[in-house]
Amino acid sequence: MRRKDDTLRDTLLEYARNVADSEGIGAINIRSIAQKAGVATGTVYNYFSNKDDILLALTEEYWKQTLIELRTAITSDSFCGQLEEIFAFLKNRIDQSAGKLMGSLGNVETAGQERMRSMQAHLEAALIQHMERDTHIRKSIWDETFTKQQFARFIMLNMTLLLKTKAYDIHFLIEIVKRTIY
Repeated sequence: MRRKDDTLRDTLLEYARNVADSEGIGAINIRSIAQKAGVATGTVYNYFSNKDDILLALTEEYWKQTLIELRTAITSDSFCGQLEEIFAFLKNRIDQSAGKLMGSLGNVETAGQERMRSMQAHLEAALIQHMERDTHIRKSIWDETFTKQQFARFIMLNMTLLLKTKAYDIHFLIEIVKRTIY
């Protein structure tokens, strides 16, 4: 069996991304990607079992890049200010193209949710790092029954819910956070 080439996989995903950007997600298909890459259709199937697999890979790649860019986009000194920036950044990304990609995962929604758990874990870790940088947060609030990890999970789940339901007013969540940690 021939070893898969990660460079070719990345190239195929790049062609799929270009098709999605120029023609829409519905235009992505194995045959057109193979044609654009100058490879046989079967070669694409060596890397992706179907269109949904390509969409899932594009979504995962998009969120990985988003989390990398998020690190430099946050400039506020206060944790609550950072939460507002994180929320606005994620909302902007979802409005741009992530929402369309995520909405296209109908046939692989469960697999997509599994992969998103990994992204959520990274976001939780980032929230903890941001909390640790804010010197105004009371240190006495953390104990074995109320941990930074639990609080980060609470914030991440609520932010995710607000984004998913398009309830874009984060101010009440910010107020809860303020009253809890300061």
